[in-house]
Amino acid sequence: MITLRNLTLRRGTKVVLDNASVTLNPGEKIGLVGRNGAGKSSLFALLTGRLGADAGDAEIPPRWRIGEVAQHMPETSDSATDFVLQGDIPLMEAQAALAAAETSDDGHAIADAHMAIEEAGGFDARSRAQALLLGLGFQVQQLDAPVNSFSGGWRMRLQLARALMCPADLMLLDEPTNHLDLDALVWLEGWLQRFSGTMIVISHDREFLDAITKVTLHLDEAKLTRYGGNYTTFEEMRAERMSQQATAFVKQQERIAHLQRFIDRFKAKASKAKQAQSRVKALDRMEKLAPVLTASDFSFEFKEPVSLPNPMLAMREVVCGYMVPSADDASVRVPKPIVHNVTRTVLAGQRIGILGANGQGKSTVVKTIAREHPALGGEITEGKGLAIGYFAQQEMDLLHADDAPLQHMVRLARTVGPEAREQELRDFLGKFRFTGDMVQQRIGSLSGGEKARLVLASLVWQRPNLLLLDEPTNHLDLTTREALSMALNEFEGSVMLVSHDRALLREVCDEFWLVTAGGLQPFDGDLDDYQRWLLEQSRAVQRAAAKGEKYNATPLPESPKPAAVAPAPAPAPAPAQQQGPGRREDRKAQAQARAKLAERTRPLRIEIERVDSRMAKLAAERGDCEAQLASGSLPGSEIAELGRKLNHISAEMTMLEERWLELSSEIEALQASAG
Repeated sequence: MITLRNLTLRRGTKVVLDNASVTLNPGEKIGLVGRNGAGKSSLFALLTGRLGADAGDAEIPPRWRIGEVAQHMPETSDSATDFVLQGDIPLMEAQAALAAAETSDDGHAIADAHMAIEEAGGFDARSRAQALLLGLGFQVQQLDAPVNSFSGGWRMRLQLARALMCPADLMLLDEPTNHLDLDALVWLEGWLQRFSGTMIVISHDREFLDAITKVTLHLDEAKLTRYGGNYTTFEEMRAERMSQQATAFVKQQERIAHLQRFIDRFKAKASKAKQAQSRVKALDRMEKLAPVLTASDFSFEFKEPVSLPNPMLAMREVVCGYMVPSADDASVRVPKPIVHNVTRTVLAGQRIGILGANGQGKSTVVKTIAREHPALGGEITEGKGLAIGYFAQQEMDLLHADDAPLQHMVRLARTVGPEAREQELRDFLGKFRFTGDMVQQRIGSLSGGEKARLVLASLVWQRPNLLLLDEPTNHLDLTTREALSMALNEFEGSVMLVSHDRALLREVCDEFWLVTAGGLQPFDGDLDDYQRWLLEQSRAVQRAAAKGEKYNATPLPESPKPAAVAPAPAPAPAPAQQQGPGRREDRKAQAQARAKLAERTRPLRIEIERVDSRMAKLAAERGDCEAQLASGSLPGSEIAELGRKLNHISAEMTMLEERWLELSSEIEALQASAG
């Protein structure tokens, strides 16, 4: 278990933890919550040994292996699969030991290394690494692409996959959902629910925390408080505790006032001097309760729009995309369409959530409407008086690193309006927590949350009537997310929202549009329907792949369920065998083709045999564990260990089954192309 005892931790002059004590048990899944800047990441640094305690003790089992997501962007030409494989530290150590043993020609060491590789699951490690990548949204053709060919967000997904690849006893995840779309987020939830080790996760996604955690640690004002339950339970328990504290504070204030009145009244009277002095001592000994301050100390609202055109805009046969260099001449730019034939109307007051996997074109659609990208085709008709407020997924697309917040607002007021005096702009920035010298701080040095608040301030100032928000919560803490949700619900204009924050989507959006398969259409359902649709689509893809078919899912406008898998076309009848002299040559050619096909499929068939062998071994182990549990004669510690082993077996079986389907579909595809 992890034990923090009377622990004090400082970062510079700031006290992050003050005399904190808490115990975390093996196998617990813990959500670590608190305001931005409270010290959550510093606590992670303490647990990993990068920081030392200033006082008190922090005890972690010395043999525990810790897995965490590296925050630096990797720069390497290694393939995505190889990069993720390197996260399996025991496997890497075993392979290094094998290489050393082979160099020294040490037979015993070679045998030991091979045994270590088998224990580390080396035979199926590559398929496990690729299953992680596919679950996190990578395409099959990207599995062998070099790491340095991916953008920053995808490299962070690679770092996450690499961390998940590590067989950790303690998993530390700091904002793992920031670069994930809803599809990958749902997959990650399932993976973490199956993880059998101890896990501590920092996240500002309340539904994600509710789905995977059973314990909540709240870090606030350098105090660490443990709550038994997920984030929603924590909120309820904390609200009750704050209510009790508020009541106790009121009672104590009444008691203090009563004592003070007695002291003031009788301290000059000799007959009451002793009693008055005893009241003074009682007042000094009393442990003063602090007034209860709610964490929801940040709120804002969008100003009433100047006008509300209806419709806001109408799109007819619009093609969304962008210009790219030509393959023949890099100096010539050619259109690259992403989403075709969009015909939709946005009405005043609509709240639209835009769903779809990463890469399908959600941001491209938003940028086209925001006038960041011109439409490649079709027509967009804007209502008279349309005023767009655009929040880009990358805040720095809207800000200048060398500006200061005040300088940014002065320029905005001058160029976009409404105009204002400097003091008025300072006061306005103060409402978004930019106070004192912060208004002159370089924007490039601000935190992600501070940049996001500055963009929100810019939107509020412009008084838009159509808000286009592309992942606005990526760097916002839970308090600011709640403030944004309340502001959007009170906003009188229209909202189009792209977000992986399901709580925000549920609270704000009345309807959904789905971007998929190069098109955009209404999605007739809620987020629960969408998650079921994702699961059904994933299964349909696997079924189609197993049959060697291609599955292009396009949901029907009136139903959240996926379209049926189109049946594979019937194979063309084989031509009649030739007669006469050419028949022998045909048989020879067919034999050569079969031999070539066998050679191409041989590595896949060998891996299938290995997967089958491992699955049989796991099935036997599972049966043995279940038999031991059924005996009813085991002590509690052994029952817990068997439970953890069963969880490991179940997770590995799931990945092996997925790999078996992939291998089978590859073999069938090769057979189909050869036929």
